[in-house]
Amino acid sequence: MNVMSPVAQDEQTLRADLAAAFRIAVELGWHESVGNHFSAAVSADGTQFLMNSKWRHFSEVTASNLLLLDANDDTVMEGPDAPDASAWCIHGTVHRLNPYARVLFHCHSPNAVTLATLADPALLPIDLNTARFFGKVALDLGFGGMADDAEEGRRIAETLGSKPVLIMGNHGVSVAGKTVAEAFEHLYYFEKAAGTLLKAYATGKPLAVMSDNLAAKTAAEWEPYSGMGEAHFAYWKRRLDRTQPDYKT
Repeated sequence: MNVMSPVAQDEQTLRADLAAAFRIAVELGWHESVGNHFSAAVSADGTQFLMNSKWRHFSEVTASNLLLLDANDDTVMEGPDAPDASAWCIHGTVHRLNPYARVLFHCHSPNAVTLATLADPALLPIDLNTARFFGKVALDLGFGGMADDAEEGRRIAETLGSKPVLIMGNHGVSVAGKTVAEAFEHLYYFEKAAGTLLKAYATGKPLAVMSDNLAAKTAAEWEPYSGMGEAHFAYWKRRLDRTQPDYKT
């Protein structure tokens, strides 16, 4: 009998979780044509990572068709299975330079993109969900077109730093986490929070913005609820097991 090693088992589990995230993104309307990318580090230093292949629709991503890439190997872009240039620019650079970002989701979800188009895209703390991200969102307002330039990738990686969310002005959002479930929960709540702020702006009425002290207190009060993310992601995987079990293959 072929017994899978612990390392291989860990990678297979990670592959299945990452594949599940793509399928969930479709269910929630976060996908965009055959673009955008999610990635997850396999190696301890983060430079070996999994990512979806070039121009594959999120609904067709499976555990086995995820690419295993080396962030330090630029010859990756010369091979027949080379990833999308913008994906390599963002994910390759982040995984090479930012060990905090074990998992990185980059997408153009509707509310995040709309927020990113504002001259001031800051996520103001006006309710529980927006306050969840107080002090945890980085802003990159240096948009330079399609993100396929090495210097832009470096700027994105450095600006994200150890924060879980990067609002990319005129572009979209990148979300980092220690696990796939954590990154998914960050993106889930950020998309909801951005939607709430945008609707509040649309009323034209003055916003009831929390003080910094209250917002910081509220953000800290979210910490004991971090286990919600694992439970939420587990629910979605059970749902996929019933409706799209091929994600694990």
